[in-house]
Parts: sequence; C-alpha cells; structure tokens
Amino acid sequence: MSLDDTLTALGVKVSPNQRLDRLVYWRVGGPAERLLDISTVAQLQGVMALGEPVTVLGRGSNALVHDDGVPGLTLRLGGELCELNLIGADRAWAWAGLGLTVLINRLDKLGLAGAEPFAGVPGTVGGAVVMNAGTTLGEAKDLVEAVEFVLPGGELRQVPAEALAFAYRHAELPSGAILTRALLRLITEDVDARIAQRKALLERRKATQPLDLPSCGSTFTNPPGDFAGRLIEAAGLKGAQIGGAQVSPKHANFFVNTGDATAAQLAALIRLARREVLRQFGVLLTPEVRLIGPWPDDALSPDHSSDEGHAP
Repeated sequence: MSLDDTLTALGVKVSPNQRLDRLVYWRVGGPAERLLDISTVAQLQGVMALGEPVTVLGRGSNALVHDDGVPGLTLRLGGELCELNLIGADRAWAWAGLGLTVLINRLDKLGLAGAEPFAGVPGTVGGAVVMNAGTTLGEAKDLVEAVEFVLPGGELRQVPAEALAFAYRHAELPSGAILTRALLRLITEDVDARIAQRKALLERRKATQPLDLPSCGSTFTNPPGDFAGRLIEAAGLKGAQIGGAQVSPKHANFFVNTGDATAAQLAALIRLARREVLRQFGVLLTPEVRLIGPWPDDALSPDHSSDEGHAP
C-alpha cells in the first residue's frame, strides 16, 4: 500500500504540494510536500506510527518556512484537537490545535479567567506550551497542570507539568513528541479585573507594535536584565532592511515582511541583528523563530557565511 493510500485509510485529508506562505504569519516559504489535516488523536497516532518525517505547523505564528518548502509530512491539527473541555468548575483540557484567541474568548463567555498570559500571543495552545509562551501577565507554566502527547511510534502519554521543566520560552518534551492537549488551571474570582488587565496590555501592544505587517511577533527572547528590541535599536539596526525583510521602525524586535520578502532574506536579517548585537554589546540574542524545512544547522548563526548585503 502506498503512503497516500495508508493516509487515506487513516481518514487523513492529504493536500500535496500545498502552499505554506498563505498559512504562516510571515507569509513566506515554499510548499509542503504533503499537508495533512489531523482531526483526531487516533489519526495522529496512526501517522506517528508510520515513521515518516513529520513537522507540526500549528498556526505558523513563529515559523520561518524554507523557500524550498518542507519535505515529508506537515501536520495541521483540527477537529477534536481544537476543542476545550471543562473539568469541574476550574479546570479544562485545552487541545493543542485550539487558537489562543479562541481559548480566551471561550473562557470569557464561560465567566472564567486564567489565560491572560496568552493575551495578544498568536498561535495555538500546543505552541504556547512548547514555547512556555507568555507576557507580563504570566507564562504557560503558571496555568498548565498536565499535558498529553503522542510519541514517535504512536504511543499516547500523559505527564504532570513538572516533567516539562519549564524555563523561559522553553519546555522539555521527549524528542519528536507532538502535544495533543494541556490541562489548564482556571480562575473563577476577580474575572472582571483580569479582563481589564488583559485589555490594557492589548492596547499597549497595539500602540507599540507593527501589527499591520506580517511578522512572527517577537523575533528574539529578551536576554536577562535587558530587552532584545533595545539592543537591536542601540546597535543602529532599527529600520535595517535586506530585500523585503525589515527590522520594524516601530519596534526593533519585530522583523516584518514589507511585501516581497523571502525566507532567506528574513534569516539573513536575523543573523545580521545577532552579529551586530554580539559585536557591539557582547550579548548573543536567542531567536524565538522555529525553522521549518531543510535549513542548515547554522541557518541563524551570526557567523553564517552567505549573507546578502543590507541597507541599515
């Protein structure tokens, strides 16, 4: 039986040579060899049991897709993997494909709070947990009690949050594991005050961030005791541009696609920022970007040797 026949037998929708630039926030990148729409845990287990190269796309909010595209199987979670299931009055299983904005809106309708750390954060529950995403209102680790994931080979496993060893913008999952859902600890008191905090945060972001152009949000994590945007601006790179890729003149930690950027140009701009901040201040910035496709190991390294010219 061919791979496509096997996937069809699993009930998985397969889209060959599917454009990904329309699906990721940066609006760049080549096609997926096979884009799979996964709607159940059983389908995910079946795909993981095949032993094929697998990439999870999520919402593509921090994904830099290679210009040549993505070989193998690219997974997009939907169906039951986008649900929210309440457990008692103050717990809920949030499935990995559920968008963070949708999660917050559903909790609002239920009169519940707790997901404020995700206010204004693009992406899904799965991505937020894996990246320990957050804002000044907290991080994923503050509300996650347990997670469930599928391992390579198809085994389904559940572990407490402590097993993830949460750190700044990082969580430890077994190699190759794909998150299916997270058990969230919700809040039933002072909900209105928390909503007000969230709205104030979103207003500040709207005023200070370039939300009108494609980006991945914050390109770098903040180094201890400082801010990546401040360092990039101090290095003289605010507004710097390589092709259609630009360090936003509004916020230097946002790298935007001005209209015709390529993934290679965005990668070159990221390397430029890392190199200049390291040279001038001795700080090596850590990208929040997730590389998808056949990138070399040093694709974002500041000493990568094939950069294009730039015009700061």
